[in-house]
Amino acid sequence: MKAMMVALALALAASTSTVSAQPVRWTKYTIPQTGTSVDFPSSIFTEEAGRPDGYGQRFRTADGRADLTIQAAPNPANDSPAAFLAKKHPPSRIQYKRVTPSFFAVSSYKGDKVWYDRCNFSGRLVHCVLINYPAEEEHAWNDVVTRMSLSLGGK
Repeated sequence: MKAMMVALALALAASTSTVSAQPVRWTKYTIPQTGTSVDFPSSIFTEEAGRPDGYGQRFRTADGRADLTIQAAPNPANDSPAAFLAKKHPPSRIQYKRVTPSFFAVSSYKGDKVWYDRCNFSGRLVHCVLINYPAEEEHAWNDVVTRMSLSLGGK
């Protein structure tokens, strides 16, 4: 039993090493068409994973266990953050929700993942970061998610 616990601890440590290993290399990612920008942990999200609706880029970790979308999308109805979020029909069991006149941030669990979405509003554009990562690594991801969220900007 002790050997099993040690193996589990080593597996968990290895799975979070990409996030907690020092140093994380940060790069400013900018969407030229919209001015959306965010501090992006390029040493964690190393693989491009396609394009979202609107403008932007999707990324994932090399092992595929986490993904990130940096996106700018039109807001043709000029919805407030609360109205825009309501139109997306978020799940009823959101664990974290903050809505202000200029942004919303929501997070919860889906299966074995944590998802976190932050969208800032400016003019008729919505600037977003959407992150999905293993729930078992939630504590290790806190600083990464916080930096990305607070650095999100757009024109």
